[in-house]
Amino acid sequence: MAASTAIISGIALDKEIIQRLLRSEIMKESVIYQDILLEGKAEGKAETTRQIALNMLRSNVSTDLVAQFTGLTLKQVQKLQKLSAKQSPMPKSSKSKRSPKS
Repeated sequence: MAASTAIISGIALDKEIIQRLLRSEIMKESVIYQDILLEGKAEGKAETTRQIALNMLRSNVSTDLVAQFTGLTLKQVQKLQKLSAKQSPMPKSSKSKRSPKS
């Protein structure tokens, strides 16, 4: 009941007010709170793994090794590789123009 109240109260009240009204111990006992917490941890872990894979790919580590070390599937690594290539295309070699001497 307290967890539901906190969630619904969050729509209209400030976080500080809700925290004063409801003890954090009650919230931690809530299965919904625990589910939200676990979901957040899983999302954080997935993002960290993705970032590590991207860093490895940018360092020219083979897709097979990236998959092996991160636990991602080869298809997931290849998809990241394609996304990474689209986001940061290789810089074009620019020819410097010489300014005319005055």
